[in-house]
Amino acid sequence: MPTLHWNGKHLSPPKPASLTLDSTLHPSGRGYPNARPSGRVILGDNLEVMSALLPEYEGRINLIYADPPFFTNREFHARVGRGEDSRKPANWKLAKGYQDSWTGMDAYLQFLYERLSLMHRLLAPNGTLYLHLDWHADSHARLILDEIFGAENFINEIIWTYHGPSPIRTAFNRKHDTILMYAKGKDYTFNVDDIREPYNPNTLATFKASPKAGFGKVPDLERGKVPEDWWYFPVVARLHNERTGYPTQKPESMLERIILASSNKNDLVADFFCGSGTTALVAAKNGRKFITCDESPRAVQTARARLSRTKSIFTFERDTTFKMEFATKSKKIGVKLVDDVIQLKTTLDVDFWEVDPAWDGKTFRSAAQAQRHVRSGEIPMQLKIKIGGKVCIRLITVEGKQFQLNI
Repeated sequence: MPTLHWNGKHLSPPKPASLTLDSTLHPSGRGYPNARPSGRVILGDNLEVMSALLPEYEGRINLIYADPPFFTNREFHARVGRGEDSRKPANWKLAKGYQDSWTGMDAYLQFLYERLSLMHRLLAPNGTLYLHLDWHADSHARLILDEIFGAENFINEIIWTYHGPSPIRTAFNRKHDTILMYAKGKDYTFNVDDIREPYNPNTLATFKASPKAGFGKVPDLERGKVPEDWWYFPVVARLHNERTGYPTQKPESMLERIILASSNKNDLVADFFCGSGTTALVAAKNGRKFITCDESPRAVQTARARLSRTKSIFTFERDTTFKMEFATKSKKIGVKLVDDVIQLKTTLDVDFWEVDPAWDGKTFRSAAQAQRHVRSGEIPMQLKIKIGGKVCIRLITVEGKQFQLNI
């Protein structure tokens, strides 16, 4: 098989991240304080994080979904305002999202090559990789995956189609992404009955009207059909209840199809380009364990906030080179404790806050959480929780500023 070459192509042992445990989040106090976590959220460069995970997880991850930068050479911003008019982007309140800028294609391909090689090592023998890209580099990536996984382990080229406005006037509008599906080996997981969908009503009517439909082969119409390798899911901009404001967020229904198809209950699902945290969120909702990481504090915080709505207990870890800077004093923040109710008073634009009611001074164990509503922009300013010792409160503003207060 042909292989792809570029200037600087190489594989060398990456420097493993030095991971430290920052906190454990118990959604709504579930399992507080000592229940075993089923997920990990990690702040750090994914190349170094994956290298650090190899001793524990090599050959153990059942499914990896990868949604890396697409080589668009653009800068993406996160929407941090609430209740804004989606039709007036000039009025949106924005913050830094992530950079998708490169010195050239060589640098981008090397970036992919190093990370996809580590993902292959982390996958279990029955594991599957889904690599999500678009027209900028999907053909290059397929040759890289053929080299790493073997062309014989290519399973599907999935086309995700969607609608939306486009500035293109000299060509057909580009309204699809490509998801490349590769298996680690022949005995890969594929739960065909978990992803069946109803037949089109026209198909049902056709089979009902004519015994010759389907050339005499009548499918199990009640059981439904296996989806084709082209999928239509609306973009998140059209899904008001899912929008976080984080750029390039993917729809939960699409990730659910991938996770149901290629993993089982209690399997380990990973996403090393966390973004808004959709993969981890859907994995948690469907009884899977998860690992997700990103080098953007905003991405990690978005994921933590979304995961706080699930029943999955998870840890938040970081590479020690990534500092978490918490302000410990602010005249703009006031806290009042009445019985077992903590009231937060502040003029800051708070996006998320949480409480550890028995702070040990080392690992923050979040037992109660409040976050800003996606559409209304409102956030509860009081939490009811049983106090068991020294109370510690953490909050983060929409601008990304972090505060920690001890009561």
